[in-house]
Amino acid sequence: MIVLPTERKKAENYNPSLMVLFGKPKSGKSTLMAALDSNLIIDLENGYRALSVMDIQVRSAEELFQAKALIEAQMQKNQGVFPYRFITIDNATRLEEMSLPYAAHLYRNTAMGQGWGKVKDPKTGKFEIDPKADVRLLPNGAGYLYLRQAIRKMIDMFKPLCETLILVAHVKDKQIKKDGEEMSEMSVDLAGKLGDIICGEADAIGYIYREKNNTIISFEGGDNTIREARPLHLRGKKIVVATSDEDNNIKVDMSKIFV
Repeated sequence: MIVLPTERKKAENYNPSLMVLFGKPKSGKSTLMAALDSNLIIDLENGYRALSVMDIQVRSAEELFQAKALIEAQMQKNQGVFPYRFITIDNATRLEEMSLPYAAHLYRNTAMGQGWGKVKDPKTGKFEIDPKADVRLLPNGAGYLYLRQAIRKMIDMFKPLCETLILVAHVKDKQIKKDGEEMSEMSVDLAGKLGDIICGEADAIGYIYREKNNTIISFEGGDNTIREARPLHLRGKKIVVATSDEDNNIKVDMSKIFV
């Protein structure tokens, strides 16, 4: 039964269900993810070999679906309790590449895409799927719709399996127009509008960078940036999450990021 409110409710603080963390190479992204307790890292490009982590190596969309099924099965054994508090997918650029075969599958299941991306086997005479078929090459950019659907499916399927899903991404400079002038904007390294769409669904987008001996995550919003956060404890903040000494010993503290 719906009841109309008679007064304002108090603002509620919460941990993000989807967080995007992006930064330049060697900015400390992997070190921070490795330091998180109860964090399953889905490593798409073997980037954690030098770190002590809980990770699984995934190289295809099929393996990503297998990982999801394994986590679901463990959650059922736990009577609905998350096996891991966090799940991290690293990284977004590789996820886009892995999503291409699944995007092609989605397109082939449409009336317009039937028979697309198939080649005739000269030995058997049968038409088989061309593994190199790329929906991004469809006329007028039509294939990006199916690529967006594929990536969103692969991200969304992990959200119910943890408290916070973290997507790690590289940074790129994107040219935008504002008041008739071209300006540079930091963005997530994904093709077309994919970065904007994924970040639009995230509860928090943080930029990781180093400043002297400190590693910082910035959630400061404003012009020419995708950084932003809805949770009160992150909104508009720059938070030091790691410090290093002269011997390069690193101390990580993510307690201000997740409450």
